[in-house]
Amino acid sequence: MTAPSIEPTDAPTSERIEDVDVSTEMQGSFLEYAYSVIYSRALPDARDGLKPVQRRIVYGMTEMGLRPDRGHVKSSRVVGEVMGKYHPHGDSAIYDALVRLAQSFTLRVPLVDGHGNFGSLDDGPAASRYTEARLAAPALAMAEGLDEDVVDFVPNYDNSFLQPEVMPSAFPNLLVNGASGIAVGMATNMAPHNLVEVAHAARHLIANPEATLEELMEFVPGPDFPSGGTIIGIDGVRDAYATGRGSFKTRAKVSVEQLSPRKTGLIVTELPYLVGPEKVIEKIKDGVNAKKITGISDVADHTDRKRGLRLVIGIKTGFNPQAVLEQLYRLTPLEDGFAINNVALVDGQPQTLGLRELLSVYIDHRISVVTRRSRFRLQKSRDRLHLVEGLLIAILDIDEVIQVIRSSDDTEQARSRLMQVFDLSEIQSEYILELRLRRLTRFSRIELETERDDLLAEIARLEELLGSDLRIRTLVSDELEEVAERFGTPRRTMLTAGRIVPARQAARQAASMSMEQADVPCRVFLSSTGRIGRVDRPDGADALTITVPTRRSKHDAVRSSLDTTSRSEIGAVTTQGRLVRFSVVELQQLAANSVHLEAGHRVGEYVELRSGEDVVALVDLKSDRPIVLGTAQGVVKRVAPGGHPNRPEFEVIALKPGDSVVGAAQGGDDDELVFVANDAQLLHFPASSVRPQGAAAGGMAGIKLADGAKVIDFQAIAPDRLDETVVVTIAATTDTLLGADPGAAKVSAFSEFPGKGRATGGVRAQRFLKGQDALAVAWVGPGPAHALGADGGVRKLPEELVRRDASGTAIDAPVAVIGRRIS
Repeated sequence: MTAPSIEPTDAPTSERIEDVDVSTEMQGSFLEYAYSVIYSRALPDARDGLKPVQRRIVYGMTEMGLRPDRGHVKSSRVVGEVMGKYHPHGDSAIYDALVRLAQSFTLRVPLVDGHGNFGSLDDGPAASRYTEARLAAPALAMAEGLDEDVVDFVPNYDNSFLQPEVMPSAFPNLLVNGASGIAVGMATNMAPHNLVEVAHAARHLIANPEATLEELMEFVPGPDFPSGGTIIGIDGVRDAYATGRGSFKTRAKVSVEQLSPRKTGLIVTELPYLVGPEKVIEKIKDGVNAKKITGISDVADHTDRKRGLRLVIGIKTGFNPQAVLEQLYRLTPLEDGFAINNVALVDGQPQTLGLRELLSVYIDHRISVVTRRSRFRLQKSRDRLHLVEGLLIAILDIDEVIQVIRSSDDTEQARSRLMQVFDLSEIQSEYILELRLRRLTRFSRIELETERDDLLAEIARLEELLGSDLRIRTLVSDELEEVAERFGTPRRTMLTAGRIVPARQAARQAASMSMEQADVPCRVFLSSTGRIGRVDRPDGADALTITVPTRRSKHDAVRSSLDTTSRSEIGAVTTQGRLVRFSVVELQQLAANSVHLEAGHRVGEYVELRSGEDVVALVDLKSDRPIVLGTAQGVVKRVAPGGHPNRPEFEVIALKPGDSVVGAAQGGDDDELVFVANDAQLLHFPASSVRPQGAAAGGMAGIKLADGAKVIDFQAIAPDRLDETVVVTIAATTDTLLGADPGAAKVSAFSEFPGKGRATGGVRAQRFLKGQDALAVAWVGPGPAHALGADGGVRKLPEELVRRDASGTAIDAPVAVIGRRIS
């Protein structure tokens, strides 16, 4: 079968094929696309600081009546309204812009009040069907006056609606909230600023049109990010304000805190702009796993609605927190860069603007807005005055007006006769014809006359305003101040005058800073109130001198002190005969001149204590001097050096039932061991008379006690300090309430007390007066003694030394503890 032949025909065809040059077509199409992206999508207008989609969202929500005093509506409804009437693009683009307008961590002054999950720095928002929105109060200021012909309106995409070409913008939104966008061949990245500062700078420029950049920077020193943080160096900021381009570094706000007595941490409360905590945590973990970051034990996000951002970075024991922080700044987003590129549309053309130019464009816009608004209000007042004057004419001769209307055949005739009889305009006559009878009262006439006078005054004011450029500029300035007072907040971002350190130089500086804390000489103190801390020796000092204020304030006395180094391990001897090891580097470092009652931490926070157990002394585990202990039942023991079990804790003496350790120290054979019992018996003997024993031994008899007596103080006195040693005793009665009778205090030289053999009863240390039957407190040590009350207040002791068996001198207030003054 053959195919039918097709004969050529001369009939006209609808096809039209034209040959075009591909390069020319591509060039034209690309330029049209670029133009659309630049002018209709990516770049904000320098006058109101809004991109087209943002402007259409604010205007669309204004037209929907979504004011702050009304309920939220579904975001999808807003998206649909804006897409259907004004923005012929995808709903995702509109919703993304809506979300950004509601995010307080993105904008300095949010324009949308969002309800629901509008996302975070680490997570995106929920779908538009799940969130709700309405305008925030500042958005009303952006749109205020749209119904007063303050800006031009242009047709929408299909010429079915009108939309504002620009918003009136009662505050400099572009500077306050910043902007970011990528167009074709250009981009913009503008930092947010503080509204109060920008308003003050604009007011200064209004009053001084020739103001310099330096003068304006006195009001606007730099950006103010919603997330706070710290700007390092202002050179880049000054460049951006001068030329429209510049860069600078931002850092997180980090403090070093004591998380627990044994752990130090870095607390991050503010992050660089648009940096989320999860991103920081991820980078830290990656750095630790790659062994690029050292000294970090853990990191946790404790952020909540009550405290806000709180990122806790634990520091390993022995590491320098500042050195760890420096490497975190270098290797994680805790330090981030921000590049300013102030590109915006001015008269429809993209321009790069400095601070002064941005403020000038905005001020010119506001002057135009206020001028057009004043003209509109002037015309409205004149139109209303025209109607009011017509009503007053009608009311003055209302009977004749009614007669004219009743005698007319139709409305047109009535209008014409009113115009002829009363010399009224067509508008006035029409208004009178629509007059309601209730307006024909005497009170209505008074109201109309008052309104006429008010309108005349308003017209005079507006004419005077429009006749003076200075008055217009002053009004713009005053309105800026009012808006700043309504919506302004304090500055959040701190600025420092530091300089940007190049990456290689920063790496060298971090490497030169020791990651671990130096093993420096220090002195550890255990106070009479059970607090512990350390004081490091200053660099280059041969000795450590610590002073305590002598004024009558709440501070502490020393129960035990120990010279060691900051990376050593020492032991704590407890009343239950245990020795517990811990590291000195874990202790809180104290100031050398402020060892107050509140200084340091409770020793129980470093040493795990049992119920009813206290620490009586600190010992050096590496010392070759024996540990000597005295108990309440008069037992003495010297523990041989080097015989300590290598365990976190162990028993250093086997106590008898009901016994407890009263005191402990470290000393050699030449030391003098001293017992003081509550029956005022004092015994001292050479340490050499006590044979050193192992840790498991129970000791030997130290002092022979009378029935019912117990030891209340035990000390070991070095031979070179015997001459300065004093014995302080305070006698009281056990029949009265504690603290009711301050008692009698006595201070004697230690040389007054003769030595006796071990396991004897000793000699009397104080003679009891009538009503006194026991020693409440006793202490033996190098003077001067330091007495404290239970409240931490200083108690005055007798200054004069008396013989050993003398009676005491009455004191004003009860003494709780006696110790050695820090010196």
